[in-house]
Amino acid sequence: MIQSLLIANRGEIACRIIRTARRLGIWTVAVYSDADAKALHVRMADEAVHIGPPAVAESYLRGEKIIAAAKETGAEAIHPGYGFLSENADFAEKVIKAGLVWVGPKPDSIRAMGLKDAAKKLMADAGVPVTPGYLGEDQDSKRLQKEAGAIGYPVLIKAVAGGGGKGMRKVDASKDFQDALESCKREAASSFGDDRVLIEKYILSPRHIEVQVFGDSHGNVVHLFERDCSLQRRHQKVIEEAPAPGMDEATREAVTSAAVRAAKAVNYEGAGTIEFIADASEGLKGDRIWFMEMNTRLQVEHPVTEEITGQDLVEWQLRVASGETLPLAQDELAIDGWAIEARLYAEDPAKGFLPSVGKLEHFDLGEDGRIETGVEEGDAISPFYDPMIAKLVARGDTREEAIGELASILDEAEVWPVKTNAGFLFNALLDEDFGDARIDTGFIERKLDQLVPNADPDDSIWRAAAAVATAEDEGDPAAGLAGFRLNAMSQPSASLGHGGEFRRVLLDDEPIAAASGFRDDERVVVFYEGQAYEFERAARGSVGASAADGALIAPMPGKVTSVEVSRGEKVAKGQRLLTLEAMKMEHGLVAPFDGTVTELTAKAGTQVSEGTTLALVEANS
Repeated sequence: MIQSLLIANRGEIACRIIRTARRLGIWTVAVYSDADAKALHVRMADEAVHIGPPAVAESYLRGEKIIAAAKETGAEAIHPGYGFLSENADFAEKVIKAGLVWVGPKPDSIRAMGLKDAAKKLMADAGVPVTPGYLGEDQDSKRLQKEAGAIGYPVLIKAVAGGGGKGMRKVDASKDFQDALESCKREAASSFGDDRVLIEKYILSPRHIEVQVFGDSHGNVVHLFERDCSLQRRHQKVIEEAPAPGMDEATREAVTSAAVRAAKAVNYEGAGTIEFIADASEGLKGDRIWFMEMNTRLQVEHPVTEEITGQDLVEWQLRVASGETLPLAQDELAIDGWAIEARLYAEDPAKGFLPSVGKLEHFDLGEDGRIETGVEEGDAISPFYDPMIAKLVARGDTREEAIGELASILDEAEVWPVKTNAGFLFNALLDEDFGDARIDTGFIERKLDQLVPNADPDDSIWRAAAAVATAEDEGDPAAGLAGFRLNAMSQPSASLGHGGEFRRVLLDDEPIAAASGFRDDERVVVFYEGQAYEFERAARGSVGASAADGALIAPMPGKVTSVEVSRGEKVAKGQRLLTLEAMKMEHGLVAPFDGTVTELTAKAGTQVSEGTTLALVEANS
């Protein structure tokens, strides 16, 4: 067995690999950029080596620095995780030539599956069903359009070197083909340095089914069953589950056997995924599932496979890389239960899923299920890397149980001030069509408006915020900062502001949302069904409300982006007076009551510190 391992990656996958390595008694080495100097994977590893500036092109994609770090620390092997250099055959070759163990497939296998057109030809020769389409060398635009017409619209134009949804265009009619082709080729050239494309038949009711395969250096190949990754947004997976709903044994045998043939065709070693597209218009059927591509690495969604098989796939990788045979034969593997994974991203669904960055001042994902993350409370979400905060994984004896467990985890997720898609994921899980497994890859786009949570709190959430604001602390006067789950009412009212609206909320016998929350001197934050709602406390003044004496105080360091009133101007309660930008988000500061602006120190374009008085409003007499 390998005794020391360098992980050429970051974030949650680096932490996940370190956990398995530690359990196996393997010494671990992390690499990190300037932006990750204090990251969790660095803190977890036995040793860490700095490899460059934050930009991936100057750090995590610098293969020579990573190999040098392995040599410097005496690491025997390199595990690439996923993304970055994990499917770079040239890097894998250099690792091997440097006398190190590469925890992944052979470079020739990576190359064989690296180009979509060549991979499809190889699969067709191996008897693996492939999607109808054109894979020819002739890239003349007129020839491509002719082939698209012969296939029949709608078609999909795909970059041969593509991945992650880039270099892909759906075309519904011949008149749109040339514009889509030019756009696709530009994106492919920019993203992959290769503008060649292939044409595929577009499947009208597509399900994304993939099979986990594993091979060793002794010629053994097995599958660990299938996953369904149909819930996607812009070709990026959002929710994955195993096994695939609606998969009968005959169809499972057809698709998993095809996956094993595909892996054997390239003499595959290590963890890999064979991805298929299924026409699910009449349910899953073996003769309507076609090969799309192979990912020659560990997948983001591998935990759901681990949960239903009871296997640690990273341990399998390390054992195979050490020259051992596969831990289990095919007839020793079985499906037990159901697992679902949701990708928790730092993004704001209410603002078109824009990334959200900044410090995780409050971060609690609970203790239920399986949480795969690379951050802890106090860490920061960086603008330099993928915005995934965590993978939330739930297992149950049935699909219904797994859905319920994951929905509960999302409901109780507490992340602030960074925005997340937890509420969006919660809504997707509880959607009736999802529950009935009426899903395909267009599910999210069709339902987007109803899945994005309302950013404005309803009356029950206002009341929950008031309960948090007035709850009695137990012992430590700062206890409210730790967060708590609401139980009973305490004080009768609280003055709160949200999004420019100011209210005095009375706590009587009306219902309160079953929320959790925390407070500090300036704000109350309530978490409900994955969504975070921030309220400003009138006692201190800030966003959405002001102090009783009319002072508008900066709630955090930021930049004044606009001042919408002047000194001496009469203002109405709730009127926005100025806007503060902090952590790439805008915060409106409003008048607490009808009155006159008697002081105005804020100036557009200036930076202000937390606690700075920006304006003063005097109430009408």
